[in-house]
Amino acid sequence: MQSLLIYFMIIIGDNMNEKIFRAYDIRGIYGEELNSFLAYHVGYAFGQELETLNQKQIVVGYDNRDSSHELATSLMKGLTDSGMEVINVALATTPMVYYASVHYKIDPNIIVTASHSPAQYNGIKIGYSSIKSMHGEEIQRLKNQIKENINKELSIKVGQVINRDIKPAYLEMLQTKIKMGPRKLKVVIDCGNGTPSIIAEAVFKNTGMEIIPIFCESDGSFPNHHPDPAVLENNHFLIEKVLETKADVGFGFDGDGDRLGIVDEKGNMIYTDIFMAIIWNDLMPKLSDKKALLDVKCSKALEDEVVRLGGKPVYNRTGHSFMKKAMTEGNFLFGGELSGHVFFRDDFYGYDDGIYAALRLLKILSESNRSLSSYTENIPKYHSTPEILVKVTDSTKFQIVEKITEYSKNKGYETLTIDGVRVLFPDGWVLVRASNTGPNLTTRYEATNETRLEEIKQEFQTELETIIKTTL
Repeated sequence: MQSLLIYFMIIIGDNMNEKIFRAYDIRGIYGEELNSFLAYHVGYAFGQELETLNQKQIVVGYDNRDSSHELATSLMKGLTDSGMEVINVALATTPMVYYASVHYKIDPNIIVTASHSPAQYNGIKIGYSSIKSMHGEEIQRLKNQIKENINKELSIKVGQVINRDIKPAYLEMLQTKIKMGPRKLKVVIDCGNGTPSIIAEAVFKNTGMEIIPIFCESDGSFPNHHPDPAVLENNHFLIEKVLETKADVGFGFDGDGDRLGIVDEKGNMIYTDIFMAIIWNDLMPKLSDKKALLDVKCSKALEDEVVRLGGKPVYNRTGHSFMKKAMTEGNFLFGGELSGHVFFRDDFYGYDDGIYAALRLLKILSESNRSLSSYTENIPKYHSTPEILVKVTDSTKFQIVEKITEYSKNKGYETLTIDGVRVLFPDGWVLVRASNTGPNLTTRYEATNETRLEEIKQEFQTELETIIKTTL
């Protein structure tokens, strides 16, 4: 193994693409930016860190991408060479790996996955526990340790891999956690051929509902559509099937199963912030602590609904790692972000599980005779854009955000600056933030009517164009 590593060191050396060490995970194009050599070193370096924390065991799993088994094998070799005992749950969704950490009482975990990225990508998500993911400076520290390790001879220790099947325990846990009401519903589930394909049908059939699966055959090339249910165009088949079968609800899952997309009986998407408003309507009367965590991309409709219900909305920066950190530190019982990550701590473990989130909504529907669309009728309506990506560069994106923040403050606008800048108006808002996953700005606009929406959008798009021209 050591001679093989020296060979790869000569090939890669200082040319490791550092950009794949992102805010929430490690992610890049398989074979070009991320390969087995680097996966080995990720495992070894994290094993070194765990040793300093007196941790001797770790749970590892991988998604259904064609390259995942190979990368996971190398990753586990790096972990065992650092002396770690690896509990290998093999092919699994990210939430199944999180649950394995809970079930086996082994906090550290890693899953090889690129989530909803295209099939040519892969990645590595690292957790100190099911509710604490490595992010930000922690990932940069790991990167620096890998760079140091690549240029020296490693001390090889003797660890081991123990294979475990987490599926039976995961299925049993979900059955125990969720008890459906008397109403039998017709439910379409779209796995997008992603990793949820290995478990979703079994979970939903256990509910006793009528289940109509589409694209629930595991295929890491994602031959039918991109596995990101937060985007309307990826839900085309789900919407069609809901309308064709007169289903009560449709659920879509992303590539590694930690996010959820929802379609109502009329074929309309229920975006995650509105889903959260539905959950809060059910949950808020049952709680004494009524704080609600939401990310800066969420609609003001959610804030309004939380306030109406007697709750206190608290904004947080975008990113599942940052949200889980805030959930724990702020002792929130429910929270989520627009992209589809939601976190339950009232009767769950605090991590993001798209299947569990779907079951929570299904439970609400099964306990009433109401249509899903009726639950959104009284939620405030705003006119908003989807997320709009603006191409810039990694080296200038934060500088551009600083300049648009300065512009907003000079204009006397109220601003929220926990993640980029959210500019607040009495009748709308605009968000400009640096993407954590690429050389882009993420922008979103919302207002009480279409005319005002266009005014806000025009003002800030014009100012952004001017700033970008003078910055790039």
